[in-house]
Amino acid sequence: MSGRRKPRKSPAGPARGVQPGPEPGCEKSLVRDENGSIGGCHAVMDTKELQQIPEEKKSKEHKQPKCTTEEKPTVPPETGSRIVDSHQDKILFTTLDQLKIKRTHKSDSSRIVNDVLKCISDHMKTRTTCFKDVDLLRTGSYYENLKISHPDEFDVMFNIPVERVDIRPFGDDGAFYSVAFKRGKHPLDRFLNEDNTVSASGMLTEFRNEVKRSVKKQKDVLLERKKKGCPAVTLKINGTRTDPISLDIVLGLQVKSSWPTFAQEGFKIDKWLGTKVKKELKSQSYYLVPKYEGKVRLKGEVAYSWRISFSHVEKSIMTNHGSQKTCCEGRGIRCCRKDCLKLLKHLLGLLKAENPSLSKFCSYHAKTTLLHACCSRTKDSDWEATQLGPCFRQLLKDFEGHLKDGKLPNFFIPTHNLLGSGHDRKSCQILAQCIEEQRNKGFPVFG
Repeated sequence: MSGRRKPRKSPAGPARGVQPGPEPGCEKSLVRDENGSIGGCHAVMDTKELQQIPEEKKSKEHKQPKCTTEEKPTVPPETGSRIVDSHQDKILFTTLDQLKIKRTHKSDSSRIVNDVLKCISDHMKTRTTCFKDVDLLRTGSYYENLKISHPDEFDVMFNIPVERVDIRPFGDDGAFYSVAFKRGKHPLDRFLNEDNTVSASGMLTEFRNEVKRSVKKQKDVLLERKKKGCPAVTLKINGTRTDPISLDIVLGLQVKSSWPTFAQEGFKIDKWLGTKVKKELKSQSYYLVPKYEGKVRLKGEVAYSWRISFSHVEKSIMTNHGSQKTCCEGRGIRCCRKDCLKLLKHLLGLLKAENPSLSKFCSYHAKTTLLHACCSRTKDSDWEATQLGPCFRQLLKDFEGHLKDGKLPNFFIPTHNLLGSGHDRKSCQILAQCIEEQRNKGFPVFG
């Protein structure tokens, strides 16, 4: 004998060994029918990065086969196209199904948002001087295929390219910076402070006014009131066939130079995505966005400084997240990295709704936890779709650990603690306890 063990047979269906591949020329995933036999194939949606929100064609909703096992199972029973091993796993799969967004809803929302963005962009390029060079950078959960429940929130950065600038850290954690032009005239000179640094507060105020002018004649688009400490210009869009859509527009500076010194020790994706990918991503620009740092005030008003952003790199990582290039693609092995993050985001949202003291925690804490976890468990086999239950519970333990320590390092700038300013130790402990309780009790909040 060659030493290869024979596939074990399930009492409820055929042996789970090597399955026949798809027909030539058809990149599809095999599914089981309700009797456990292999049936037809469903096209796999491509999640590659897009420059614009796709207005997707109407078609039957694809349901990717999902499997899960609990630790080291014996022979789990088969249920439809999934292998469900425990009550907890069934809850997780059911919850994921409930979080899916219908294609028609995505298509309707994307069309509406694209129309509004084009209107604003055209206004900036033709009616303004200081913002005429803006480019759009679509970031956030929708564009990373991580949106859950409803396509009702979008994040877009209107960035302005800047060259020959002097970037200096503002503070000692490496997250905030001052920006000054080295020489020559620049369209943004009107926003210079007395020390010749670019005023984030001044630019943000002018940008907000221009956005307001650009949508003034659109009756279904409303500018929401400015929130203290929030740099985003938020629009509420009332579509005829969609739920109200919240569009957050952030002003940004695109800095075309090497990453700051504080970013040299972070971004440890070498063993996960490889040194070649890391080098390519670090050769890209980085962005600076207005952000209330929490210490500076100007004439009684909230003053903003510039905070570094790598949202474009995060988008690239999340859309190409496998250690193997074929991960989650047509003929590749499907992983559960994104499913774990969707579940964690959903869990965090539910816990925040139950406890107002947790309001300052956000989905970015969950996303950062996943990025660190992917650098610790680097192989696609560590995140197999058949291991959703154990992988999700381990991710929760990771998050609990960060909360209990009161430290969650910025993925790109390890000296910047995301649980530092604005997050007291008590709220971190409360959230850790809530997550641990849900994990131990089988996620009753998902019920």
